[in-house]
Amino acid sequence: MTNRIPACQLYLISPLDVGGDFPERLKNALAAGSVAAFQFRVKGLEQHQAAQLAAPLQEICANHDVAFIVNDDVALAVRLAADGVHLGQSDGSPKEARAEVGNDMQIGVTCHDSRHLAMEAGEQGADYVAFGAFFPSTTKDAEHTADIELIEFWSDLFEIPSVAIGGITPNNCGPLIEAGADFLAVSGAVWNGDEAAAVAAFSDALQKHKRVRADD
Repeated sequence: MTNRIPACQLYLISPLDVGGDFPERLKNALAAGSVAAFQFRVKGLEQHQAAQLAAPLQEICANHDVAFIVNDDVALAVRLAADGVHLGQSDGSPKEARAEVGNDMQIGVTCHDSRHLAMEAGEQGADYVAFGAFFPSTTKDAEHTADIELIEFWSDLFEIPSVAIGGITPNNCGPLIEAGADFLAVSGAVWNGDEAAAVAAFSDALQKHKRVRADD
């Protein structure tokens, strides 16, 4: 008997500049294919300014039934009543964040290439763990590189969803999907060109590559 693993989904991460025509670009992207989540990732802004930039993007996500995730900033996530918050290793523990955000908000944690960090995050209540970078990225310099075998290991042993990140494109994502990644986190591959065409290409790749596992 074979068991088809639930389909991998797309997790968009914003560019650092989300002003100007970016809301229209986000609409174009979300209309072009299935997207599960959008992460609002800006740096160095005062909270009120960040909240003003986030508001129209959060509304667009709500209209498309896409989860709105705030990167790094628990206080901003609470202010916006976001669907989730994503924590880096220097942003505090999931347990600490849970005390601030309550039980309804999703908490994700960057775990780089570490099984230990991922298991620790799970024990502290993380709703998903993110591994990477799997490929060279145009968005940020990667201090850690992860092997695809890490996704397979995690998928086989743990129920907490995994997110693969780092230089992922429609052309190289197949092995990650087949290894059992629950989400593909992408930024530059979408926003550095035609966002609608990129999301459509990812949607095609997600349909093409499915993990099939034989059960005893």
